[in-house]
Amino acid sequence: MKKVITYGTFDLLHKGHVLLLQRARELGDHLTVVMSTDEFNSIKGKKAYTSWEDRKLILEALSCVDKVIPENSWEQKIDDVKNNEIDIFVMGDDWKGKFDFLNEYCQVVYLPRTEGISTSKIKEDLKAIKKDVDRLSKKLEEDINREY
Repeated sequence: MKKVITYGTFDLLHKGHVLLLQRARELGDHLTVVMSTDEFNSIKGKKAYTSWEDRKLILEALSCVDKVIPENSWEQKIDDVKNNEIDIFVMGDDWKGKFDFLNEYCQVVYLPRTEGISTSKIKEDLKAIKKDVDRLSKKLEEDINREY
């Protein structure tokens, strides 16, 4: 059996996440997803919209995902590969070269990202929408106050 592993936060699950996970799973017979915990995200200066437990539940519902385990530190990758008897380590190509040190333990594959979608873009779009709503709400309140 060929085992594959990948890492991520998987916040606001979208098409790009699903396609990456499906392509990773196609490389082997078993896919382990190592997902950043809320505490590790905090160390990285990030905050996920969805809790680790909820993100885990969502990932486990995908047919291409066989196992979800926590990512607590940058340093755990070698141990994860060894302890889970991993054959292939997969990441998006925006990380190209960053994990080549794992070639000593398994094959490292960088898959192309899905164009036009990312969690960062979704969050930016939501912030812009909120800004527009706040501006329109303020204008409406001013208009109402002017009429009365």
